[in-house]
Amino acid sequence: MNRASRPSTTTRSAMLLLSGLLLLPSSILAEPLSEGSSLGHEYQVEAVATGFGTPWGMAFISDTEMVITGRAGQLWLLNTESGESSELSGLPGDIATRGQGGLLDVQASPSFGSDRTLYFTYSKAVDGGAATTLARAVLSENSDQLTGWEDLLVTDSASNAGQHFGSRVTFDHEGYVYFGVGDRGDRDNGQDFSNHASSIMRLHLDGRVPDDNPFVDDADIPDEIWSLGHRNPQGLAYDLERNRLWEIEHGPRGGDEINVIEAGENYGWPVVSHGREYWGPVDVGEAESLPGYVDPVKVYVPSIAPGSLLVYRGDAFPDWRGHLFAGALVLTHLNHIAVNAQGEIGEEDRLLEGLGERIRAVAEDNRGHLYLSTDSGRILRVSPPN
Repeated sequence: MNRASRPSTTTRSAMLLLSGLLLLPSSILAEPLSEGSSLGHEYQVEAVATGFGTPWGMAFISDTEMVITGRAGQLWLLNTESGESSELSGLPGDIATRGQGGLLDVQASPSFGSDRTLYFTYSKAVDGGAATTLARAVLSENSDQLTGWEDLLVTDSASNAGQHFGSRVTFDHEGYVYFGVGDRGDRDNGQDFSNHASSIMRLHLDGRVPDDNPFVDDADIPDEIWSLGHRNPQGLAYDLERNRLWEIEHGPRGGDEINVIEAGENYGWPVVSHGREYWGPVDVGEAESLPGYVDPVKVYVPSIAPGSLLVYRGDAFPDWRGHLFAGALVLTHLNHIAVNAQGEIGEEDRLLEGLGERIRAVAEDNRGHLYLSTDSGRILRVSPPN
């Protein structure tokens, strides 16, 4: 290059600045999709990545990496800083991807740092249709494949119906794993305790049944069951600080419920419900409350169609600690529910309604930023304003 064609100092500086900006993560340069305020904190929403089909479950495995399940039977690794993703191998070949079924939730083991174990729920193809199944597998050291896939419990919930599989996974601080199964579209399952449908299960991390499960001495009820009478538990989250298991489930045309789950209790479906029949203005069940059944702590009429549940524990939004967040599908928002020091439900706020997104899953990173998956295939981040 001759002297006349060489860029000036000012031009070279501008080029260097531009090239540096182009190397920055896209989230720094992009304008927020939405901004707002909720129960004590301002926030912004950014798009992290897209193209994930129906991303059903999310779990962080490091500060900046999460695994994402696709209901159609895919598993991805996403770098939440760069937005780059790759598809992982090692899933089983018997995932029944029909209706609401498929590859469902994923959660990292409480000791993931040492055992690299991921827990999954999925609808497994079996004789009689498909059954909600709890499984686990080990993520390879270079995070490109699963090894040692192991079904821990293939539930007795097989049906040719394509709905109400559940199913979220959560852990307490005593070495137990919990997951839920819906009624599989058959209301009679709600109070038929001979199978696993309409129930929350509790197991040791290796799939063994705990000796103190509430029905281990009852020959008529499966030993794995922890609670009964659930229509379709789509959110399950353990509050480690309050030692409390929260659940959110779908009601019919109203009557979505948030429940505090206690061992051996019956939550009433379909005898007790706040919902109405799909075919007309007729109440479902006998009453909204009856002796012998546990009442929900919160009811949604009309339904929001919950997709998940999270207990917030982070530092980014300290006033939100202990609060509940649920993705809403039909009413397309992030549902924020305050919980006071005594564990009582308080004020509710509905975020991101303007985005028009069916919010499926909610996860939290180590900074306390929230990540949302949407049925349009996007991953969004909720963080404090820049």
